[in-house]
Amino acid sequence: MEKVVELFLRYVKYDTQSNENATTYPSTKGQLVFAHDLAKELIKIGLKDVEVDENGYVMATLPSNTSKKVPTVGFIAHMDTSPDMSGKNVNPKIIENYDGNDIILNSEKNIILSPSDFPELKSYIGHTIIATDGTTLLGADDKAGIAEIITACEYLINHPEIEHGTIRICFTPDEEIGRGVDKFDVKKFNADVAYTVDGGAAGGIEYENFNAAAAVVTVNGLNVHPGSAKGKMRNSITIAMEYAGKLPKDEVPEKTEGYQGYYHLNNIEGSVEKTVLHYILRDFDENCLEDRKSTMLEIAEQLNALYGQNTILVEIKDQYYNMKKIIEKNMRIVDIACEAIRSIGLTPKITPIRGGTDGARLSYMGLPTPNIFTGGHNSHGKYEYVTVYEMKKAVETIIKIAELWAKI
Repeated sequence: MEKVVELFLRYVKYDTQSNENATTYPSTKGQLVFAHDLAKELIKIGLKDVEVDENGYVMATLPSNTSKKVPTVGFIAHMDTSPDMSGKNVNPKIIENYDGNDIILNSEKNIILSPSDFPELKSYIGHTIIATDGTTLLGADDKAGIAEIITACEYLINHPEIEHGTIRICFTPDEEIGRGVDKFDVKKFNADVAYTVDGGAAGGIEYENFNAAAAVVTVNGLNVHPGSAKGKMRNSITIAMEYAGKLPKDEVPEKTEGYQGYYHLNNIEGSVEKTVLHYILRDFDENCLEDRKSTMLEIAEQLNALYGQNTILVEIKDQYYNMKKIIEKNMRIVDIACEAIRSIGLTPKITPIRGGTDGARLSYMGLPTPNIFTGGHNSHGKYEYVTVYEMKKAVETIIKIAELWAKI
């Protein structure tokens, strides 16, 4: 089990930050470098059918060691790190026997990982924590998942007394920019069920996620010299502000949690002549998401009646859907994960994902894929950390899931 830490510390040194503005697939060369090195590692530990395809997907097989016909199970993690913060020159800081106090990540820049900001840290007193040096993200999202899957596969290879069916693994590119399964070949992967290993605290299982849509609101104005603007100017910026102000003020990310959905204005650019608002809409309930879309269109109609037709144009596109609709048709996938977690001494924690997941899209592509924990926390930023205990528990969970599927 110590292998998982060794692998993780090596993997975070790869710069695999994805780039949403790139037109290549994968979006960055660093992911391809990592992919090919992972393939060499998989061959070395004894996996079969190892390949890196032209799009950077790494696939491999751990053959069945049981004579019974049992489902093929897949484990999936992504290679890229978030564009939100640099993943170059990651310098992990290892805190052994954490004492519950502030962790100084970077004394020069006064960057502190504090339980006053992140109270859950108190749960890990006495544990070993791997954090950042305050200048980059860590990359536990999702290199912890990769390290855990590989460690589990090697453990199964070295312990043939543990019966398991065929196991397929895949490491994907560009998950962080929403392209993680754009070119995923479900038929070639050839698994009956799968799990993404891309969650958070120990015991976590997720099989519900937001339904998601993106909205672009274009506000067209009329610009004339401000000295003679009375009765003539239509300032698209102020009309855009009026539009934004009509949306429910408490239904935003910073004021919602659990199963509450939201409208999120995540970008705005404009001038008197033209302003463009970029929104994302999220809700667990499909009908509620449709209501959000209708609200945005209705507000546009109200303001167009006031300022003139085509002053405001709203374009809305669906992005992904709640995988619960697929998973609940075969809850055995979740039940086995829960049983695996209980068997290693943890309590399963089923929570909704307040975001998207490759598993959601894969589920609608015909591969039911809930998500399980990695032990990572505070993804996408300088306060990211992972606990060694939880990483080891994730390895144990993967092994036990493989074992349980061979017993059905």
